[in-house]
Amino acid sequence: MDPLTEAQIRACFVNATKGDAQRAALPDLDAVPWEDIDLLGWQDARKPQLHYVVLPVDGETVGLLLRGTGRPPERKNLCAWCEDVVDGVRAASFVAPLAGPSGRRGNTKGTAVCADFRCSRNVRRAPAAFELRTEDPALLAYHREQRIAGLRERSSGFARAIMAG
Repeated sequence: MDPLTEAQIRACFVNATKGDAQRAALPDLDAVPWEDIDLLGWQDARKPQLHYVVLPVDGETVGLLLRGTGRPPERKNLCAWCEDVVDGVRAASFVAPLAGPSGRRGNTKGTAVCADFRCSRNVRRAPAAFELRTEDPALLAYHREQRIAGLRERSSGFARAIMAG
């Protein structure tokens, strides 16, 4: 992902008001490993029910406001974006207001994703023995690239659905 500035992030939200975007507590952008992530996601430190995701969609940077629907479930869930059963912090349910008039009427779209948005890290991890039984570096690299491509497609597909309103 290309490095982003605070101004770029605040200007890219498609389902939040300008005031919401300006009030969002951003993460430390200097500490973000931009070359190793496909999306930037974080929880608002001042309002824990609010979460934000910024990702590239069709060559543009798109920001999404998400609301947590409660605490993460007691058992493991499959993340809809990285398709990983997360250890430790589990996949949590989020809803995002739709963009435009539909969202202003209260319409939302939900998903279950990694509660700490570690999807980029998950798709880059070495496969478990049950996922891929090989030591061939070419096959391992192919598997990793397929997981990264899948994350990008599923997360941008969610963003497109939000933008379509």
